[in-house]
Amino acid sequence: MRVLHIITGLGVGGAEQQLRLLLRHLPARCDVITLTHPGRVADGLTADGVRVTDLAMGGNRDIGALFRLARHIRAGRYDVVHTHLYRACVYGRIAARLAGVRAVVATEHSLGAQQLEGRTLNAGIRALYLATERLGRATVAVSPTVAGLLRGWGVPGRRIRVVPNGIDACRFRFDEVRRKEARAFYRLPQDAYVVGCVGRIVPGKRFEVAVRALALLPADVRLLLIGAGPEQRTLQHVAGELGVADRMLMTGELPCPPEPLPDAPDLPSVLSALDALAAPAMEETFGLAVLEALAAGLPVLYTSAPALADLPAQAAPRARRVTGGAGDYARELLRLRAEGTGERAVPDAVRHYSIEHTARQLMDVYTAVLSGHDLEASPS
Repeated sequence: MRVLHIITGLGVGGAEQQLRLLLRHLPARCDVITLTHPGRVADGLTADGVRVTDLAMGGNRDIGALFRLARHIRAGRYDVVHTHLYRACVYGRIAARLAGVRAVVATEHSLGAQQLEGRTLNAGIRALYLATERLGRATVAVSPTVAGLLRGWGVPGRRIRVVPNGIDACRFRFDEVRRKEARAFYRLPQDAYVVGCVGRIVPGKRFEVAVRALALLPADVRLLLIGAGPEQRTLQHVAGELGVADRMLMTGELPCPPEPLPDAPDLPSVLSALDALAAPAMEETFGLAVLEALAAGLPVLYTSAPALADLPAQAAPRARRVTGGAGDYARELLRLRAEGTGERAVPDAVRHYSIEHTARQLMDVYTAVLSGHDLEASPS
């Protein structure tokens, strides 16, 4: 089976890294086209032996890119076209039809009740999404929560399949040596209580809540913001105003194994260096950072994590939902600190979302769309 994956960009992000991880486990011949921005994940895919093509799309009005994409699809003689992220889904579905490929699958990574990939939803975005969705055979939702939103939009249930994101838990296993090395690299005291936030530093992640919580916590507590994004200066300013700038550190983008930067720890190493994870975003599509932290044996405070909401509470006993703001997060962090770190046990929630299981489920979707069968939304 030949499968072409089309994605909007290949910078360091959840959907992009999930695609790379997935391609290591899919038993199919896969190529990737990125519409724009072939960043660090593109380099990683190439190192994995995946052929990556940059379409060099000039923006949403670059109609010529649509025809270039159709030519690539036709020339590759692909059995299945699989699109990821909004712009790639819109252009990819149309181009696949132009190229004569009807077995088109789209994964919905970032749909929330109010936002789609950080943009506020409006009638135009929704109309274009629904119009092009009809050109595909299946829409994959990464959680039952997302499947429900898609049905609410009017996507027929027979074309929706729940295939949750997967995680390679072994890569995130706690390691005492990596903990000490990462703390030394970032000049974090070995006895400090370190809280982390992971993700794109954008307003929707609400990392400001964690910065304000830091100001309410003892002086030996540190905050590590793991990621990059346009909100960095704002958070630095807030930390300065609150007098905690010297207790907050931004790591920038971090790679996942097996290609750590030569001069910096990778994400699993930094997770080993933490004592707790805070995830204050009000609206998440899945909550992959929460699962990665749980795989590292960390206690987690979160506001939105559909991956956990769709499981029984005992599947992640050290994860607690916090619905309030900075004061609530500060109180819960003090509680966690008083309880102590304990054993870095990996909860059942992590095993539930193995990448091998995700790959098997996705291959079932490919088989169904190639045979022309309808899908039905299913639990993970």
